[in-house]
Amino acid sequence: MARPLSLKEISKKEVLISSGHRMCAGCGAPTVIKMVLLASDYPIIAATATGCLEVSTCISDYTAWKIPWIHSAFENAAATISGVETMYRSLKKQGVISKEIKFVAFGGDGGTYDIGLQSLSGAVERGHDMLYICYDNQAYMNTGIQRSSATPRGADTTTMPAGSVVPGKTEPRKNLTRIMAAHDLPYAAQASPSHWMDLMKKVRKAFDIKGPKFMNILSPCNRGWRSRTDEAIMLSRLAVETCHWPLYEVEYGVTKITFKPKEKKPIVDFLKPQGRFKHLFKPENEWMIKKLQEDIDREWERLQKEASLSAP
Repeated sequence: MARPLSLKEISKKEVLISSGHRMCAGCGAPTVIKMVLLASDYPIIAATATGCLEVSTCISDYTAWKIPWIHSAFENAAATISGVETMYRSLKKQGVISKEIKFVAFGGDGGTYDIGLQSLSGAVERGHDMLYICYDNQAYMNTGIQRSSATPRGADTTTMPAGSVVPGKTEPRKNLTRIMAAHDLPYAAQASPSHWMDLMKKVRKAFDIKGPKFMNILSPCNRGWRSRTDEAIMLSRLAVETCHWPLYEVEYGVTKITFKPKEKKPIVDFLKPQGRFKHLFKPENEWMIKKLQEDIDREWERLQKEASLSAP
């Protein structure tokens, strides 16, 4: 059973990712990583897939990480950390190590939804005691804002630009949290930095559960989302309140919604502050907004039914 979160206790803990890294001003990812590391009661060893987080927190001989940290290739962070976890179990069995250590891999949506999915699926199927966290900024931001399978329908990206013929990305985003839950792993969850207590409770719970765990955490990117540098938390909150990014967990097959908006907001509230969606408000593209809303309503209804069937 995970210990209750104490804000006073957390405020006294050392922040294990230093300031002075080279992430963009206003990026959601450092906030997410800070919350994850502060939530843990255990020492952590981390691996990070190539991406925004990796290239900006380790420059040549310098690193912002204050924990043992490994840079993996784009596609294999899950395989890397599963190998480290296997070595740890061997050393513990030999009596070389006695302390309890936790293992976490971080990857963006490109390195998780797409390029790293095979590695992640394999590590989960093998049952490694590890937590994989996707910081989801909804495109390949590090290499130029190309579409990924996490990119929402209608978004303007460099490989699916909005124009007179194509109104941005035409396909819906992949529901990766649902895919990971279908692996029958002990724990899968979605979280948002706007709801920090929910996020940190889920991290703490995940570290206390043996076996493979997965968390999908929204990570706004003002450069790719074409938003202001001070809007990451506001946009994260709107994503939750519109149910574009519902907060829930699946623990041993039991689905639980961990936050229900008092009043579900329309998706336009989330779209309007972002330049990547501005073309959708032209008369000829308004059908895309309607389609987005239908997608969200359908998924939210399905999730609520799943949770009600899981309720005791």
